[in-house]
Amino acid sequence: MILTRAAPRSILFVCGMNAVRSPMAELLARKVLPASTFIASAGVRVGERDPFVDAVLAEEGLSLNDRQPRTMEELEDDYFDLIVTLAPEAHHAALELTRSMAIDVEYWPTADPTTVTGTREQILDAYRDVRERLKARIANRLLADEAENGV
Repeated sequence: MILTRAAPRSILFVCGMNAVRSPMAELLARKVLPASTFIASAGVRVGERDPFVDAVLAEEGLSLNDRQPRTMEELEDDYFDLIVTLAPEAHHAALELTRSMAIDVEYWPTADPTTVTGTREQILDAYRDVRERLKARIANRLLADEAENGV
């Protein structure tokens, strides 16, 4: 007997400040998952918009528009089938938040491109690398669930 995992109907991506990795993952997932899948992102603490995120998302035809970073506390009334954490502190916070709930929490270790220094192009390459790794992970984990479940 083969057990298939149900495709999540609601997904929360979490990183440290909801300024780089988690909003990038949110938009990339929205681009490929069905519109019926509720997708959001948040940070352990609030950060500020990062212009490099805007630049690498624009290369994919995506935009954060006027969206600003938000914290997990701002979403505490929302329920998610799956929480994907992208940084160690986010993973710890998500496990603490969900310890008495039946919510899947997955850790996708993702480099922080804000630590890269050098030319503008070198910095953009670090952000592009994060974007491409997130795209691959979303395809391998979340689109595979959709295909297995005939969605």
